[in-house]
Amino acid sequence: MKTRVFTSALIALLTLISCNSEPSLQKYFVENSEKKDFIAVDVSSNILNVDKAKLSAEQTEALKSFDKMNILAFKATDKNQAEFETERTKVKAILKDPKYQQLMKVGSGKDGASISYVGTDENIEEFVVFATRKENGFAVVRVLGKNMNPNNIMTLMSVLQKSNINMDQLKPLQQLIK
Repeated sequence: MKTRVFTSALIALLTLISCNSEPSLQKYFVENSEKKDFIAVDVSSNILNVDKAKLSAEQTEALKSFDKMNILAFKATDKNQAEFETERTKVKAILKDPKYQQLMKVGSGKDGASISYVGTDENIEEFVVFATRKENGFAVVRVLGKNMNPNNIMTLMSVLQKSNINMDQLKPLQQLIK
């Protein structure tokens, strides 16, 4: 009887702990991906279309560390400026969480971008790029992978230059540019 009560209490405690009510980028993406002013795109690693036989060992390792990208963009218009400000403030608040370590920030005022990461210097779980421009809106890009590190990201940039990017995965973002 005591074992059953203890087990039930342990399960209830674990359930409460796993139901974290703190905001996160993942929750933000899920909550907003279907809303009318948002554009959501998930991009897999096969978007790069690279000839793997022509890659160096370092480039191959960098490519293996990359899993996917999640992109969420808010298209600003004259009619939704208040919502734009509200949503931009929400994302900025999420990124102030200490788990998001800021690498770089550019721009000033209402326009700019930041790059943050989650994890350690040698084992980065995700890179986050947040760019905002009052006239266009904002975009949040989550680059997810396994055992990523700054060297892998820099090497991945060189792989991007050699790639033949499959633009079909990015078609929904064309609405943001129009």
